Amino acid sequence: MTKKKKIDAKSNFWEEKSLDEMNQEEWESLCDRCGKCCLVLLRDEDTNEIHETDIACRLYDVKNRRCCDYNNRHTLVPDCIQLTPQKARTLDWLPGTCAYRRLANSQPLPMWHPLITKNPMSVIEAGIATSQNLLSEENVKDEDLTSRVRGLRR
Repeated sequence: MTKKKKIDAKSNFWEEKSLDEMNQEEWESLCDRCGKCCLVLLRDEDTNEIHETDIACRLYDVKNRRCCDYNNRHTLVPDCIQLTPQKARTLDWLPGTCAYRRLANSQPLPMWHPLITKNPMSVIEAGIATSQNLLSEENVKDEDLTSRVRGLRR
């Protein structure tokens, strides 16, 4: 019988474990709180390209750049995706900066990531976090969505 190596809290667990091996606390800590997964995205039916809008989920607190009801988000917003290791490997709309996507693709965390900098504001300081100039989806009509496109999602 082999014992699982215990990872010290100060270690870089994300380099030692696969996404599937992480506990809930480790998994949640991968999120850099950029807010990009809370944006309304549009997929071009002809090209399959994904476009970001300047519209955020109705639960996204633009000022504080976080979900205002994270624990109940799946109940309150049925379209909110429960991210899993499998989904991190397959969802093409996750931004290229997303730690879940990067680790799923065997890429390192970026140097500005809060787990590396030990600074929760580093995602904002690096200019990666969403703008505070967003609209809530509650204030935008469906027919106006295409006029709110900001750019291609990479």
